Amino acid sequence: MKTYFILPSLCLIFLVFSHSLSFGVNSNQIKAWKAQSKRVNIIRDEYGVPHIYGKSDADAVFGLLYAQCEDDFMRVEMNYIEKLGRKAEVFGPNELANDLYIRLIISQEEAKQEYKTSPLWLKKLLHAYADGINYYLYKHPEVKPALLSHFEPWYPLLWTDGSIGAISTGSINQAEVARFYGLMGNKLSYLKRNAVDPEADLTGSNGFAVGPAKSKSGNSLFYINPHVTFYFRPEVQMSSEEGLNVYGAVTWGQFFVYQGFNRFGGWMHTSSQVDVADNYAETTRDGQHGKEYLLDGKWLPIKEQSIVLQAKGQSPHIIQVYSNHRGPIMAEREGKWISVKSYNRSIKSLIQSWARTKTKSFEEFQSVMNMRANTSNNTVYAGQHGRIAYWHGNFVPKRQPEIDWSMVQDGTKSSLDWKGVHPLKEIVQSIDPISAWIQNCNSTPFTVSGLSSPKKSQFPVYMAPDAENFRDKNAFRLFSKSGKLDLDDLIQIGYDRKLIAFEYLIPALVKAGEKRNLAANSTFGLAIDTLKKWDFQARLSSVAQTLAIQWGQKTLLKIPRKLMFGGEIDLIKSVEAYLASGKEEEMCQVLDVVLQDLHKNWGTWQVAWGELNRLQRIGNQSEFYFDDAQASYAVPFASSTWGMLPSYNSKAFPNTKKWYGVNGNSFICAVEFGPKIKAKSLLAGGQSGDIHSPHFFDQAQNYAEGKFKDVHFYLDDVLKHQKSAYHP
Repeated sequence: MKTYFILPSLCLIFLVFSHSLSFGVNSNQIKAWKAQSKRVNIIRDEYGVPHIYGKSDADAVFGLLYAQCEDDFMRVEMNYIEKLGRKAEVFGPNELANDLYIRLIISQEEAKQEYKTSPLWLKKLLHAYADGINYYLYKHPEVKPALLSHFEPWYPLLWTDGSIGAISTGSINQAEVARFYGLMGNKLSYLKRNAVDPEADLTGSNGFAVGPAKSKSGNSLFYINPHVTFYFRPEVQMSSEEGLNVYGAVTWGQFFVYQGFNRFGGWMHTSSQVDVADNYAETTRDGQHGKEYLLDGKWLPIKEQSIVLQAKGQSPHIIQVYSNHRGPIMAEREGKWISVKSYNRSIKSLIQSWARTKTKSFEEFQSVMNMRANTSNNTVYAGQHGRIAYWHGNFVPKRQPEIDWSMVQDGTKSSLDWKGVHPLKEIVQSIDPISAWIQNCNSTPFTVSGLSSPKKSQFPVYMAPDAENFRDKNAFRLFSKSGKLDLDDLIQIGYDRKLIAFEYLIPALVKAGEKRNLAANSTFGLAIDTLKKWDFQARLSSVAQTLAIQWGQKTLLKIPRKLMFGGEIDLIKSVEAYLASGKEEEMCQVLDVVLQDLHKNWGTWQVAWGELNRLQRIGNQSEFYFDDAQASYAVPFASSTWGMLPSYNSKAFPNTKKWYGVNGNSFICAVEFGPKIKAKSLLAGGQSGDIHSPHFFDQAQNYAEGKFKDVHFYLDDVLKHQKSAYHP
């Protein structure tokens, strides 16, 4: 028996030792990690939310990344595999085009150089980021990374903005990159998009701010409502003895709270359509020493370099890539090479992302905004002293205002290059509007605060090409008609159940259907009557909602999209034009198809929305798999496409007849900035990605019903709800 006990022990010692060697970990590093872990306390509350307390900011970052790895190391790792351009090493050659796309626009060499020259305070945070993850892997040899067994401190400089869509290359996509650089022999992953899912790219986020004049308590109110892929962000609090105390949503693998609040103010980001990346058609030739491009009558050399891509199961791919003074060459159109001018990552952006979490006043927050390094987001702000504000974008390059910058520009003219960046005071904004409210739903800034909104005529189109959308109309309606609000009233607005798009669509369908002169008791006639009686409110029991959404999805595919000057689609004007086009029989024929599909899948056309629309989490994986035979929750909400503020985008999957949610409301939080913070929050599903954790899906029922939990912001409150406490 002794032999059997000794051998496993020796094996365990050997495994831990070899595990340490595989990381390149030495005893001094381990000693330093253990010393730092003792300066960090992690308290988990009743929902598993980690409240991290460190002596220094770096200690808090160390604890934050350790806690993130505890909750979902897979997502931490996958985010950096993507930003390193190494997905093909895990998923195979289908990802090569995505990897090349990333490598062209996110320079690892620049990130490494910025790390070397970063200020000492930032370098400490970068090391704490890497150390927190690497210490977790050292402590958990049972965790098997898909690729990254060691994290480097320069990794955060690849991804300096927490947005899910932080990359902009104008109109260039991975398909064009693949064609230009000869990767079309692979079945590329970007082609997996469901071509018949018109809602796929029509989600977004909501941010609301209410000033003292519209608040029952006289305190400013704030609403955080990002719409992203489910489980893309966890809920955290991080504090230090260096003045850090911030609560909110952090994107897996990042060390700053992306959307959240501290004691003095809160910030919410909505994705912006401000023009921050432009395309140029370059005139090129083969010169004596390589490729050249024409600029102001002179031929200049095109830079060439090799990028090595590795795909699982294949030999390395060595790709010769090109760039000029604007940026990488990423496509070819009509015989012209297309270059991309962009600003997708920078140390300045990362500093701004961190600095906003420590601001103590509106003036300090505005000063951070003046760094102008945030390229992908609008910002909604509310603060302790009653100030509320909105900035449409942040980094806005100066250009000729009369030009449509959504078009490819003539690369031979340097006059079309960017002329610096607009000062903060010049971009579209609304600060302390007379209306005392602000709303943005990924839409035009010219409706952001009612009659107090900025005026469109005062700004160049490239600053705000965004169109109005149905969520914007809904939020505008709700704030315009509401009286004074408290926190619960604000949540009620955020969870308003009206599907306002169908106020446009369904009356037109009903009118068209009634012209058919069918028997009232026919299936079609009964369906039209059901839709006619509907009040456009989302309910679990609603058959009309099922009919409307399935009909609406198919109808969207038939609606020609109207492009505005600036290149953005105006969905509302597109819908209005379609309804005025006389396509009444076409609309009826689409409903015929919906009724047939429902009968085929369900045996009846009278399917309540709650039977169809479900929330399920049956595993932790990067791809979603669902099973009608497994338990799920009925959800009344629908896609933001239809003007619903609490977005819930769902669809059927292979071998399912039920629809399962994949994105929409994720971390939601309502905050009141009084003498003491009062806040309520909700998280999609649960905090943990571990299927065996009690916090894997413990918020599901509340999420399905829109029931918020109390936020524990102050230490005494955290201690009252403490379920566990430990050093990393």
